[in-house]
Amino acid sequence: MTRILLLRHGQSEWNAEGRWQGQSDIALTDLGRRQAFAAAQRLGVVDAIVCSDLRRASDTAQILSEHLGVGPVVVEPLFRERDAGEWSGLTSAQIEQGWPGYLAERRRPERFEPEEHALGRLLQGLDRVASEIGGDEVLVVTHGGLVHALEHHHGLSFERLPNLAGRWVVHHGDRVELGDRLILIDEDLASVPAVI
Repeated sequence: MTRILLLRHGQSEWNAEGRWQGQSDIALTDLGRRQAFAAAQRLGVVDAIVCSDLRRASDTAQILSEHLGVGPVVVEPLFRERDAGEWSGLTSAQIEQGWPGYLAERRRPERFEPEEHALGRLLQGLDRVASEIGGDEVLVVTHGGLVHALEHHHGLSFERLPNLAGRWVVHHGDRVELGDRLILIDEDLASVPAVI
């Protein structure tokens, strides 16, 4: 059994601008780096740190690693965010203009990565963490879209996931069980738009 904390990265430049990122490789803002440092103050002991290969996640993981003294960080592309397709780089207002009603109806454009595909990647990544990384508790710095896909798969409705918040999961070898959500930073550090 392995407990895994799936943690959303710190604020990125496009989070700050309210732009959908998907798999665009966008850097953290200064606030995002401060968020990661603040989150590190509240994290307990973990045996390993794994992250998405996108910069906003890997930079967050590196800050956490340095503060916690756990490393090296293992980069795993399976934890990469969902591809936002045609919406990458757009604001919600631009999306509403080009795809009226899609956001309210939770519809996605043609090239947006299907949720079941993103979920499959995430589950494969969790299997790798449990079988190859080892340890009782592992931190995985990833993206909101993957956490939402896992929650939806387990019957939960959408709920905003702030930066440096996440969800505990337990990998039992043959199945993944959802644990509690965890918010690691104060609202004054988290008050930024939450977009994929």
